[in-house]
This record gives sequence, C-alpha cells and structure tokens, in this order.
Amino acid sequence: MNILFLSDNFWPESNAPASRTFEHCTEWVRLGERVTVITCAPNFPAGKVYPGFKNKLWTVGYINGIRVVRVWSYMAPNAGFARRIVDFMSFAIASFLAGLFEKADVIVATSPQFFTTWSAVGLSIFKRRPWVFELRDLWPDSLVAVGIKQQGRLLTFLAKLELALYRNASLVVAVTDAFKENLVRRGIPEDKISVVYSGVDRERFKPVPRDEELASQLQINEKFVVGYIGTHGMAHGLATFIEAADRLPQPVHLLFVGDGAERNRLNALVTARNLKNVTMIGQVSKEEIVRYWSVIDVALVPLRQSDTFLTVVPSKIFEAAAMAKPILLGVDGQARAILERFEAGLHFAPEDFGAFSLGVRSLMTDASLYSRLQEGCREMSRAFDRRSLASKMLEVLRRVAKK
Repeated sequence: MNILFLSDNFWPESNAPASRTFEHCTEWVRLGERVTVITCAPNFPAGKVYPGFKNKLWTVGYINGIRVVRVWSYMAPNAGFARRIVDFMSFAIASFLAGLFEKADVIVATSPQFFTTWSAVGLSIFKRRPWVFELRDLWPDSLVAVGIKQQGRLLTFLAKLELALYRNASLVVAVTDAFKENLVRRGIPEDKISVVYSGVDRERFKPVPRDEELASQLQINEKFVVGYIGTHGMAHGLATFIEAADRLPQPVHLLFVGDGAERNRLNALVTARNLKNVTMIGQVSKEEIVRYWSVIDVALVPLRQSDTFLTVVPSKIFEAAAMAKPILLGVDGQARAILERFEAGLHFAPEDFGAFSLGVRSLMTDASLYSRLQEGCREMSRAFDRRSLASKMLEVLRRVAKK
C-alpha cells in the first residue's frame, strides 16, 4: 500500500505532530508499507530554517525508509495570526502541487493546522483516492482558547469549513475520545471516527541515570528540579510559574527547555525578577532531549484555563511517563482522567500556582508517594507504546484503502 502523508511538521522537528508522524511512518515502513511524507524545511517554532536545510522549491530524500518530499513554504514563527495563516496556506498549495506527482492508495493529512487538509481534499479528487483527517487539535477552537478573538468573522468561517472537512473525509482519526465525542455532537457519524491516542517511543524514552555532567553545567546538582520540556506557546501559561517562582521552597528549581512564541517574554520575566531558581534553555535536538529529561525530578505539564483544553491530552505526559518522571499536571478533562487512571502524577487546577506549589512539596518530601507515582508512570508508558498505536492506525488506513 502507498501511503501519502501531508504534514508541515516532521523530523528533525521535535514537537508533537512531527514526532508522532515520524514514528508512525517509520513503523509503517517496517511493517512493509510504502510511505511518502510531503513536508517543508524544518523551521518550528521560530520560523527559521534549521542548519543543514534550505527552503527550496522541491527536494526528495529518504529517512528510515520514508520517502520525504520537502516543498517551499512561507515561514513564520509560531506566534500571532495573520502571518501564520499565510504560512499554513502556502504549505497547503505547495503540498498539493507536489502530491500530484506521488503515488497514493490513501492520503493522510494531519492537523493542528487544518489547511493541510485542503491539500488532501484536492489530491483525493484528482487521484480518486480516499483521504483521512488526523485530528490532533480542535482548530480553530484552540486559537480562541489562547486569546485570538479579534478575527471573529474569519474564525466563524473557519469553524464551518472545519466541519465540512470532517464530513468530506473518508475517515477521521482523532487522538482523544473527547475529540470524537465533540464531532459526534456536531453531527459527524460515530462510525466515521476512529481514536488512536498519541504515545511514546519507548526505545528512545526510558529511565536512564541522571546526567551529572549536564546537571553540573546547569548548576542544579543539589536541586529538586521541576522541568518543563516543550513548546513555550501561548496555550501553556508558563508565566504563572515564573512570576511566582520566588515563592517556591528551597531547594526547588524550575528548568524550562524549548522555544516558542512566549520564550522571549518569559526570559525577560526571569531577568527582571532576578530569579536564581529558574533556568531557561533554548531548543535542543531530539538526540539531546533525553539528557535533559534525566536531570529533572518532576515533569510540569500545564495549559491555560479553558474549556477547549478539557479535550486535549498533551503528548509530553507520555514522554515523562516513559522516563519515569512523576507528572504535575495543570490540565483538566481527558488528560487528568488518564493521569489519575494510572496514578502517574498529581493534578493541580490550571494556572493555580498555590496548588502547584503544594504538589511540588508533596513530591519533594514524600518518598513513598514519589516511588508509587514512578510505578504508575511505567504502567502508563506501556499502555501508550507508540509502536502498538502505529499498528492500530495502520489497520485503520488499510481498511480505508480497501474501500
């Protein structure tokens, strides 16, 4: 079977869509399928091309047996609205044109930016092949959740278009049960939606000894480290923790690793408050990320307070679990249900620093609780193994292709 996958995020980017797509496609190739990914030059989240790559009109290469077609796109940082829309639409057009020359028995387009699905619709028509909408985010709801409200008419139009795309797709693969429930309430037939959760590559993310050399470089050897590893975006509400960091007890230290729309503002906050218990590290490579996981004691996974995020399950909880790092989760809804089902961490109300601080104290002082949560992490990572989830999605694609 020829699988044509459209995603503007792909290896070596390390955000959730890029990691899921790369790991799924790698497994599909291992299972004997022919996979082509159409993407652009890696540039997330800063909107700048990674070293060693160029934003060319069209290039072809192979990674882990995956045929990778990179096309030109307008690049913008992961911030704001207008420039990101141009970024998304340019990739939709370029991926459609490139896709006309690629073989496909089934076409997959992944969100969170759903303009990629426009390309899939066009290719489905021209090639007379089914297409699958991989739903990673309820877009444009997520834009409203982070405060982008001034574009009212445009958002209303995009919401209607989003619903039309769900109806047009041969199948929707949602990453949470809550996403499926949302679509069913809005009139999408239940049998048209499959759920394949995100997961973790347990061969790459697994418990390892603390990297003492890195801890020494960061001057956190004797600290109890609460770490946030991921995109510093508008959705995450990270300023809540920095603004009150000086209220944390000794020897708690906050470590932030990553880049994104909010990073400069967060850096400025740390500098302005002269915080000695906060360290900001920029984006690191996929090869280096496990070293940083090794030096933290607790994983911080927050989102801002919003009903939209009740349906979201941040993929970083699975990486934290695989590393056996108890999770402090500032997200309600589906994510909280998973955390509590496996007892893999503690929940606190979104953007509630006081509740977060109490959770930190509990994990720092109660060794029995910490050990019990570590075991819950191991159970959760086994339940969300990426290879088994990739196989599940492949069976879904095979059924669609046969129809």
